[in-house]
Amino acid sequence: MFSIFKNIKDRAETFLKEKNCITDCLSKSEDKTGIKKRYLAVGKCCLYNGTVFIVWIWSLLLCNLIGFAYPVYFSIKAIESPNKEEDTQWLTYWVVYGFFGISEFFSDIFLFWFPFYYVFKCLFLLWCMAPFSWNGSRVLYLRFVRPFFLKYESAVDSVFSDLSGRAVTAAEMWKPHA
Repeated sequence: MFSIFKNIKDRAETFLKEKNCITDCLSKSEDKTGIKKRYLAVGKCCLYNGTVFIVWIWSLLLCNLIGFAYPVYFSIKAIESPNKEEDTQWLTYWVVYGFFGISEFFSDIFLFWFPFYYVFKCLFLLWCMAPFSWNGSRVLYLRFVRPFFLKYESAVDSVFSDLSGRAVTAAEMWKPHA
């Protein structure tokens, strides 16, 4: 374990002795501050990584607030109102959000590395819930989700019927005998 850290330290020391734009900048900073290059490099790496981590955490929180908190509040309001159009709007949002969540689960390992991913995700979610007729939920539902659903509805119904039958059978097998 210590050999790994020693190897990293040796490589960093070798890099800091090379002549390049990064080491030139660090040398100038060392001359001005009196702090050794190695400590400046470590400090800059920690500052950069800390900033990226904080931005990532806040972006994730903001996306969850946009994707859940706002829609949940207005979904409850829609349920409590007599207006069926609001119910349809928010049901459509949740269906599209569900498809998006499933696809994001499988692609998140790649999407996470794109700069500003969470900014684009927040913008996408805002478009999906926007209060106009061409919002993202409606467009995506009509163009992609609905045709997919209609094409595979009977096959999916068959699978769910089979699974629910198996679940009932399994539950009956594990039912405690009195």
